Amino acid sequence: MAEENASTDRRAVLKAVAASAALMTPGAALAQGRRDGDRAAIRRAVDAGFEESVQRIRQWIALPTIAAERLNIEEGADHMARLAAEAGFTGVRKVPTGGVPAVFGAIDAGAARTVGIYFMYDVKQYDPSEWTSPPLEAQFFDHELGRAIRGRGATNQKGPEGAFLAALHAFRAANRRLPVNLVLLAEGEEEIGSPNFRNVFRDADVLAAFRRADGVIIPGNGQAANGNAGIELGAKGIIELELVASGERWGRGPTRDVHSSLKAQVDSPVWHLVEALKTLTTDHGNTPAIAGWFERVRPLTDRERALIAEIARLESEDEAKAAFGVSRWIDDLPWRESLERLASQPTVNIEGLVAGYTGPGGKTVLPARGVAKLDLRLVPDMTVDDCLPKLRRHLAQQGFGDIEVNMTGGYDPTETPEDSRLIRAQQALFTRNDISYTLSPRSAGSWPGCVFTGEPLRKPAGGFGLGYGSGAHAPNEFMVIESRNPRVAGLREATMGYVDFLYEMATVR
Repeated sequence: MAEENASTDRRAVLKAVAASAALMTPGAALAQGRRDGDRAAIRRAVDAGFEESVQRIRQWIALPTIAAERLNIEEGADHMARLAAEAGFTGVRKVPTGGVPAVFGAIDAGAARTVGIYFMYDVKQYDPSEWTSPPLEAQFFDHELGRAIRGRGATNQKGPEGAFLAALHAFRAANRRLPVNLVLLAEGEEEIGSPNFRNVFRDADVLAAFRRADGVIIPGNGQAANGNAGIELGAKGIIELELVASGERWGRGPTRDVHSSLKAQVDSPVWHLVEALKTLTTDHGNTPAIAGWFERVRPLTDRERALIAEIARLESEDEAKAAFGVSRWIDDLPWRESLERLASQPTVNIEGLVAGYTGPGGKTVLPARGVAKLDLRLVPDMTVDDCLPKLRRHLAQQGFGDIEVNMTGGYDPTETPEDSRLIRAQQALFTRNDISYTLSPRSAGSWPGCVFTGEPLRKPAGGFGLGYGSGAHAPNEFMVIESRNPRVAGLREATMGYVDFLYEMATVR
């Protein structure tokens, strides 16, 4: 709960207000009764379709689309289109973006309101040798919270998206009409920074459909292991890029790998790259030092600090450290201050360094080329268009203008108003189901929600979902399918969470 007063007190007040409103408004009471009857029928359909829903997720995991490797591009888009059509979307088609195609579809339920749905159908790369079980087999295993599925995409995002699709199948099986209209966009390049996704709105029909939406969600496993949920009012932006140093462009060092004995005589492009990297940050890599980088960084507001203080009060620092495998935060900051830094600070991160020989043993070469893979997280009011030129100018001014800056993807931060229907619907759902939750100013992670929150749409957008999973981008990624903890949703409960959310979006004022 985001306010300072006790969550139990607030839930009691909200429930009392809701009950008295229903008593005073016969139409509302009748609508609630009809909704409860529909929900019971839909829950029976969810239970009846559970095994089919599990298999749908497992089959999807077995077909990875990996944009970075150009793996299963058309196959993945076609599979996504079939999933959408089978769930009831009409007019389903692939939309060209200039890169990996997006998939578009809509459901016209004749409702007064429309909700936008964002899916990603691509996943991160994987190394099978690092996994306990083959990452595409979606094997079951016993997790401390219950029965789970392990596989690439299990929690990011095919498992939660499968739960949303299961909700739509349940509406159809129960012969119940959706309370809202839906418009869907599924992207195939999210895991490489969405370099072409914005182009989808060059399609007039797609743009018109999403202009009708009251807001956009990306399904996710939104619960912690203790059952608490989080609502995020935004997300950081990102620039993903490669810095490439070469003897050819530098005009010094070799144009091809040479014997390392020549280092006494010949410059090293890889050391040149390392020296360039050193200029990008101070404080052991913790503070960006790119000229002008903080010019547009907006400080946290008093309200945002209060939200973070409540998160620090309700969430366990020890559990967070254990989950990340760390023993201390940057500068040995206390828990609350570390969370403030997480939400408010831009970052320059080295994802990987590639140069010379990296196989078994040694190989005495002086490499002619080195590559650094970086991601730079952006906070409001930073933009990609402002930051990327600053990086190029900084390198040139520091004497590294020869180093190539190849942006591979990226987008701006997102922000969604706390009083938007999208946020209030989630709060109403959590309150109605007695789920403790927090409000966060923004996620430190990134997703291309700026295509919805920015021009030309300017719609509220963010993540939503019940359920628990972990290991995104890492080995042994998983999602809990059947939970032993009554406070943590399994697949059935997560599916019903989307059912309830759609009803909340239809009725919230």
